[in-house]
Amino acid sequence: MRDTRESRLLLVLLIAIAFALITVDIRGGQDSPVDGARQAAATVLGPVENGVAAAVNPVGNAIGAVRDSGSRHNRIAALQKENTELKQRLGSDDRNRSRVRELDKMLKQAGAGQYGIKGAQVIAIGAAQGFSWTITIDMGRDDGITRDMTVINGDGLVGRVTTVGPNTSTVLLANDPGFTVGTRMEGNDELGFATGQGDRPLSVQLLNGKAKIKKGDRLVTFGSSKDRPFVPGVPVGEVVRVDPSGGDLTRTLSVRPFVGYTKLDIVGVVVEAPRQDPRDTVLPPKPKPVPTPTVTVTVTPSPDFNTQLTQDGEADPNAVGDAAGQPDANANANADANANANANANNADAGANANADANANGPADEQE
Repeated sequence: MRDTRESRLLLVLLIAIAFALITVDIRGGQDSPVDGARQAAATVLGPVENGVAAAVNPVGNAIGAVRDSGSRHNRIAALQKENTELKQRLGSDDRNRSRVRELDKMLKQAGAGQYGIKGAQVIAIGAAQGFSWTITIDMGRDDGITRDMTVINGDGLVGRVTTVGPNTSTVLLANDPGFTVGTRMEGNDELGFATGQGDRPLSVQLLNGKAKIKKGDRLVTFGSSKDRPFVPGVPVGEVVRVDPSGGDLTRTLSVRPFVGYTKLDIVGVVVEAPRQDPRDTVLPPKPKPVPTPTVTVTVTPSPDFNTQLTQDGEADPNAVGDAAGQPDANANANADANANANANANNADAGANANADANANGPADEQE
C-alpha cells in the first residue's frame, strides 16, 4: 500500500475508532456492549493463538534460558558459598567451645594469682630469631606488650616475650634449651633452676643437694627482680624422676611441664604483676587418693553341721559333723589310738620285766 493522503486518513480513522471502542468497553465494565464481539473473536482466534504459542514457546523458553543462565549461575554460586560458610561455622563450633574453656581456665588462674593479663591468640609456631621453640602472638607494641613479659595459659607457664613488633610478638617457650627460670618447690620452698629440653621433661637443678624430694612434687616460678621476666607463683610442672644426689651440692630433677607446648592456642601476657607473691595458691588441688575397697568374707555353714539326735532326744555321738568338725574327730580318734598303743606297749614292757625278775629269782631260791 502506497503512502498517500487517503491511506494516512484511513489510519487516523481506524485509531480513533479503536480508542472509542476501548473507552466504551472500559466504561461498560462487565456489561460492555463489545463483550459479545470479544467472545466471538476469542472463539475464532483462540485455536490460532494456541497453535502459534505451541510453535513459538520452545524458542522463547530457550531464549529466556540463555538470558537467565547468568543469573542462575550466580544464584548457584551464592548458594554454594552459603553452604560452605554454614559448614565452616558448624565445624568451628567445637573449636569455639574449646577456646571458651581455655579462656575461662586462664582467667581463673589469673584471678587466683592476681595477675593482670591481656589475652592473645597464637598465629604461628616455629623457629624465629634463631630460637627453636617459639610462638608468634597477635599482640604487639600497639597493645602495650613489651619485652621480657611473662606469658601464661590456663595450665601454667608458657614462656616469655623476646621480640615485640607493632602488632605481633615472639614468645620463647619454656621448653626451649635456651630457656631458664627460677623455681620453688611446693611445701618445702626448695629453690632451683629449670631448663628446657625440647620435647623431653624440664631439667631442674636444686640448690640443696640433700633436699627431700619425691615423685609427684610440684614447682612454681620463684619470680624475678621487678617481676621481669617472670612473675612469682606461676605453675611450672610436676616431678617425674629424682636423680640420686651422690654427695653433690645440687640435685637434678626431671619435671613434666603442665603446659602442652605443641598445642597452644589462647595465651595471656602478664602486663601487671601481683602485689604479693601468690606462692602455691595458683596450683590446682591435688587429686584425692582412691580409697581401698574393703573385702568382706561370708561363711555359709554346711547342712551336715546340724547335730543329729538319737531317738531319745540326745545328741548322737556317732553323728557326722561338717567339714570343719571331721578333722577334729579324726584327730581325737588318732590321739586315742596312740594312747592305747602306748598303754599296750607299757603293759608289754611290764610283763617282760616281771618274767625276767621271776627267772632271775627262781634259780637263786633253788640253790639256797
